[in-house]
Amino acid sequence: DRQRATAFARFFEAVHEGVYIGTISRVLDANSGGTLAANPHLKIMLGYPPETPEEEVVLFRPERFVDANARTAFLTRLVNEGSVTDYLLRLKRRDGESVWVEVTARADRVGRSTFLRVEALLRDVSERKRLDDQSRDLYQQLLQAEKMAALGQTISGVAHELNNPLATILSWAERLAEKAGDEMTRRGVDVILGESERAARIVRNLLTFARKRQSTRSLIDLNQVVRETMALRPYEQRTTNIEVLSALASGLPPVFADAHQIQQVLLNLVINAEQAMLAANGRGSLVIRTWHDAEHEAVVLQVSDDGPGIPPEVKSKIFDPFFTTKETGKGTGLGLTVAYAIVQEHGGSIRVDSSPDGGASFTVELPVSSVDTLSKARRPSSSNGETANGACVLLVEDERPLALAVSEALIDAGLRVEHAGEV
Repeated sequence: DRQRATAFARFFEAVHEGVYIGTISRVLDANSGGTLAANPHLKIMLGYPPETPEEEVVLFRPERFVDANARTAFLTRLVNEGSVTDYLLRLKRRDGESVWVEVTARADRVGRSTFLRVEALLRDVSERKRLDDQSRDLYQQLLQAEKMAALGQTISGVAHELNNPLATILSWAERLAEKAGDEMTRRGVDVILGESERAARIVRNLLTFARKRQSTRSLIDLNQVVRETMALRPYEQRTTNIEVLSALASGLPPVFADAHQIQQVLLNLVINAEQAMLAANGRGSLVIRTWHDAEHEAVVLQVSDDGPGIPPEVKSKIFDPFFTTKETGKGTGLGLTVAYAIVQEHGGSIRVDSSPDGGASFTVELPVSSVDTLSKARRPSSSNGETANGACVLLVEDERPLALAVSEALIDAGLRVEHAGEV
């Protein structure tokens, strides 16, 4: 018997799994219970030195669990069923860091007391959990790209069909606005012009999402884009009690990008964060950071807020077209979709992180531009902007209303117009 006990003790000390024997109260909200045995591997797994007294390694106390609800669910199942197999838990180490473990355990009642004797085997699966999360993120990115490609083709066609009538309306509205008329007519034309321009902006957003719109790129300083963008919103942030903090790294390498589109990405992220914070707390703190990720040859832009955070079920849909958590009429659901499309078109990536305690961070990575990129950058062609009065213009347009509107505008500008077909 002594030899068997010695062999068991050696096995207990040498096994490369966490082994725990202890007691817990059947009253789930009680903190009573203690440790009878804990092997060295379990102590190391939880951040304790191997020589730590076993009674200090209390496994199932509330402070050991990252999520209090997870503790309740685990103990309820253990008490009701008497055992668990490969039960996934997230526990706190001694240093406060978390570790994912799989627990296989059994519980037996201790005499007539309210205590259970628990014998548990714990396996550290943190690395496997990290790889699973990475695979899930990659799958979500691929799924998002597939959605964008399919919807992009449809939306591109719809936007093209809308562009022609909008161009006709805008052309006539601009011409009528320049003509003298009574006050009511001018007011009506101004409303038509304003609403038409609003519709045109929505169409441009749709085309940006569909990746069908030409962009004008050059080597830009991301920090300068951030400063210019935030200079557009001091009034809104001051009157809505939003505090903005900037941490912009100096010496950022340039990126080859469309400054206006990157500004649109940042504005969409900032406005989204402001609305989330104001809806939840009536105030908020916004942090904008930039840094150079030399390992991945990228410049990183991060927008963080202290709002309510993003639930997991929303996180997987947040970049979907027309998905919004706002009230009907308060959002189109295109802001983050457009940001996603712009970043992808620039060869970068965008992701969102949110903790259960609240707050969200959107991280944008843009590839660093090389010397070769600079040499390939297109230079705008020069033009003196002068119109040759009386010159002849050949107009090719198959839509009669648009062709007529353009012809009239060109004639007003002093040009002669010949149309490729009947107007």
